[in-house]
Amino acid sequence: MRPKRVLTILGCVSAVALVLTACGSTKKTSSTTKAPVTTTSQKVTKSDVSNAKKLLISNKKWKYNAKNKVYYQVGLKYGTKTKSTYESMGIYVPASYVNAKSNGDKTYTLTLNTKNKVKGYTSKTAPMVMPVNAPGYAAQAAPTGYDSSTAKFTKAGFIYVEAGFRGLNNTDKSNGSSPWGVTDMKAAIRTLHLNANRLAGDTSRIFTFGMSGGGAESAVVGATGNSRGYTKYLKKIGAPMATASGKHTRDNVDGAMAWCPITSLDTANEAYEWNMGQYSNSGTRKSGTWTKALSNDMAKNFAQYINKIGLKDENGKTLTLKKSKTGIYTSGSYEKYLKKEIETSLNNFLKDTTFPYKASNSMTAGMNISGSNTSGTTGAAKSGTKPSGKLPSGSKSGKSTGTKPSGNMPGGSSSSTSNKTYKTAKAYIKSLNKNGTWVKYNAKKNTATITSVKAFIKNSKEASKDVGAFDGLNRQETENGLFATSGSSTNHFDSTMSKLINNNSSKYSKLKNYKSSYGKAFKSDLKKTDAEGSTMQERLNLYSPLYYLSSYYKGYNTSNVAKYWRIRTGIDQTDTALTTETNLKLALQQNKQVKSVNFATVWGEGHTTAERSGNYLTNFIKWVNKSVK
Repeated sequence: MRPKRVLTILGCVSAVALVLTACGSTKKTSSTTKAPVTTTSQKVTKSDVSNAKKLLISNKKWKYNAKNKVYYQVGLKYGTKTKSTYESMGIYVPASYVNAKSNGDKTYTLTLNTKNKVKGYTSKTAPMVMPVNAPGYAAQAAPTGYDSSTAKFTKAGFIYVEAGFRGLNNTDKSNGSSPWGVTDMKAAIRTLHLNANRLAGDTSRIFTFGMSGGGAESAVVGATGNSRGYTKYLKKIGAPMATASGKHTRDNVDGAMAWCPITSLDTANEAYEWNMGQYSNSGTRKSGTWTKALSNDMAKNFAQYINKIGLKDENGKTLTLKKSKTGIYTSGSYEKYLKKEIETSLNNFLKDTTFPYKASNSMTAGMNISGSNTSGTTGAAKSGTKPSGKLPSGSKSGKSTGTKPSGNMPGGSSSSTSNKTYKTAKAYIKSLNKNGTWVKYNAKKNTATITSVKAFIKNSKEASKDVGAFDGLNRQETENGLFATSGSSTNHFDSTMSKLINNNSSKYSKLKNYKSSYGKAFKSDLKKTDAEGSTMQERLNLYSPLYYLSSYYKGYNTSNVAKYWRIRTGIDQTDTALTTETNLKLALQQNKQVKSVNFATVWGEGHTTAERSGNYLTNFIKWVNKSVK
């Protein structure tokens, strides 16, 4: 039977509350937008104007795809000093938005048609969408021609903008470390603003969307709009800082979509140990090893961080952690909030799914823009199944990519749940409790509760990465490459780990596998600066959404934050802690610049473009429509 999944929708119109669907909670945070305390506009110089004029887009060089009725240009530069083959963009426009005159050489001169409509949009109101397809913080290749996968968006009335940008897998040896990938995207956005009067589409309605590292970068773009921290990087590549008429350009966006964002790298290592690592006693967390002691200390540090940051629940109650009789700070309102999030995910699954149900935990490497990869249980997947996918890229080895340890229960195990069919909800719950009861099911109400966060982690989300999940002790993790400097392709970046390793060296040295070189390496790396003179911490801040979203950080209110947010994660992913997406949601809900946050964790899904129902790109399109109409 086909599961009865309800379509997930994020976002809300600016002054009207959205009707909530059963598939995700939409939190409307404020009816008015609070202006940043620190102005984000830049002083415009003559040189800025001169530079901008070199990046004006010609209306005489458009090409045409007759099958999908789209005009497009590729190879559009967004900087006068760009050197990488990745640094250009393509723009794809529905034909109804323009009047076209043939130039006789398969190119066309376009003027805007302001009367025609596509799905209710005109050439002046159409949203612009930008993919961030960067698993593992990879580069996104610049388009070189027409791509039929863009038709899904142009048929919806959107302007599709595909900006190539640098990343960690650059093939042209250009620098793709922090903050260059996001810098390139910001330059592309500024170029759209520069050419606003020449292009179809509303540049105040730009939406980004990405998964994994791309989801993180989508969130970074959404949180860092017009941040002055990026100015020197933008100027380095000759990005347009002004319009031809002398007004400053902008790089803020209206909305950001993130599936499984690998973000909050300033605390991600510690969060991993508190949420998952403390319940593991194997590998680098084996009893008697110095890394087990480090793991415990990192978990304590994360609890201290939670007690300082001031995150609040939907009722305005500050969430905190308390010392516990068992475990490391596993009591308190924050712990209870996470337990509730897990139960909500499970109950959504029970509500959405018609049994018999065929389980298959899904893993994917980035987005399939063609949309053939669906997450959830409808769309292209067979009735009653969750589609399987590939393991995520962006990690050095299988054990650190989110692959599950064997023996996990349904929803979190590729070995025990893949392709297994459950005839009833009761049978499914019974399988979850195979190794002991941790899920309690009320058949009459078709709802469930769990005994503890620990039980969920032990059964569905066991740690799969070593201690130092993102900042590896041997600099082996993907994120170590994100903070490369001249002469060093990977570097340490976590100052908390550095302090713990160096301050507790006498304790750790008495335990197994300790090396004094670890502490020295962290100290050395954290002193390094990049070619633009930024410290490791400054670069980390530029890639940390919460640095701009939360009043705990100095970056709060120094950027123009996106108004609309949609976050989806597979709750079983072991690529990052559950706290990553949860804290992002909470910080967004507290930020006065944000109008709506729609958030859901998807039960039984891993590191993928997780959705409770339907095709994830279709859901994204519907969310954009709800946000702007």
